[in-house]
Amino acid sequence: MTTPNSKTELLIVDDDPLIADSLGYFLGRDYAVSTASTRAEAVVLLRDRKHAPALALIDLGLPPTPHRPDEGFALIADILAHAPDTRIVVLSGQSDELNARHARALGATEFVAKPADPEYLRNLIRRVLSFRDTPAEIDDGLIGVSAPLQKLRAQLRQFANSPFPVLIEGESGSGKELAAIALHRLSERAGKPYLALNCAAISPSLVEATLFGHAKGAFTGASGPRAGYFEDASDGTLFLDEIGELPLETQPKLLRVLENGEFQRIGETQARRSSARIVAATNRDLKKEVREGRFRADLYHRLSVFTVAIPPLRDLGDDRMVLLEHFRAVYAAQADLRPFRLDDEAVQRFLAYPFPGNVRELRNIAIRLTTKFADKTVDVPDLEAELDLGNAMAPVGVLPAPTLASRAELVAIALGDIQSRNDFNLDATLHLWEAAYIEAAQQLAHDNMSQAARLLGVNRTTLYNRIETLAREMQRSDYSDKANARVSGRYAVTKTKLQ
Repeated sequence: MTTPNSKTELLIVDDDPLIADSLGYFLGRDYAVSTASTRAEAVVLLRDRKHAPALALIDLGLPPTPHRPDEGFALIADILAHAPDTRIVVLSGQSDELNARHARALGATEFVAKPADPEYLRNLIRRVLSFRDTPAEIDDGLIGVSAPLQKLRAQLRQFANSPFPVLIEGESGSGKELAAIALHRLSERAGKPYLALNCAAISPSLVEATLFGHAKGAFTGASGPRAGYFEDASDGTLFLDEIGELPLETQPKLLRVLENGEFQRIGETQARRSSARIVAATNRDLKKEVREGRFRADLYHRLSVFTVAIPPLRDLGDDRMVLLEHFRAVYAAQADLRPFRLDDEAVQRFLAYPFPGNVRELRNIAIRLTTKFADKTVDVPDLEAELDLGNAMAPVGVLPAPTLASRAELVAIALGDIQSRNDFNLDATLHLWEAAYIEAAQQLAHDNMSQAARLLGVNRTTLYNRIETLAREMQRSDYSDKANARVSGRYAVTKTKLQ
């Protein structure tokens, strides 16, 4: 992002001070550079700065696991949660092809192996930033004609003019903000303000002041009165993205505005009123967050008067080709290049790919193919080089319920296990099954705990707590060894990672 009379902002995240300082000096001639050495430092910078960086140049191997890509993968998700429009270029020594493909699937635009020539990096950054997001020239901003998208369009038109809140649910990268913008465009409020606030991008201590404003002297640094988003939105639309990140202590105050339109600036006793229409979005399971005490039930019910589910890209059928054609035309025109083409086999491979990163991933694939294959035909090997084939995993909520056959198979295993043992212990057996699923998820996610948690349909903190509990239980020699010895070899669990 650029600001008046300022350079384009660039964020560098690398734990090697020599690399960070050298790149910062070299690129500082063209960009306003900020640096961080850890994922946590980077998140603080994203929250504290007034403008999101236009591009982030990040390493995968960051503390506390510098020899593994986990923190870097997690940082990609953090950056896109805080600043969805920020382009990400990975610069890493952990440059095997699987890591490169997975980083791109998570949302990185490009992957560069260390060591890299600084001039090459400068040209790459310039090229990546030359591709701009262009909104669709359609009244609702949505591209495609598939049945799930037509259903979404019908819901957006049905709910657009209602004054009640709308909760938009969907996977990361699926286009939740596009739906929020469509609700505003299609409503009678279209000529009124539309404001968007990413709840994940603000320090918890500043959320209340950002939403409701503050009086002069209300806290250190409050040199004058300031309106918040509710006042600035007036009688327009206020979009609250990542609503699941809203601190618990702020949730009652948001609930009050939703119920009667009243709020107070921090440091004031005067009640103010807002008539803004609230649209919220989340990629979390808020019902689960309510059950686990991280989100208020009354606020959830108030926000979800209307609920809109954004279909994942894998469910949109031939709309995937429509989107590819749209992005291909847009980015070829921006770069003054002739568009690439897919051969027939590449088209079929493209349609078979599950797109774990949804539309954001497809957009980045279109950018890379435009750069590499302008006016050329892309075959299957060329296309597969851009796909996350080793890590492509089903996002949360897409696994089918157990079938009758699988349930019968499980019952048969249970019957054999119980009948063959005199000391059967249900708790021990359930612990071992749980450990096996955790182990399987860790293997699929290459030990990326955030990805493993999503595979298992649990919060990452919950996953860590379960691993610690399992480690304690499985160290109890009174049953863990006996149970392990008797569980079928096909389902036995490796406990190394849990201890």
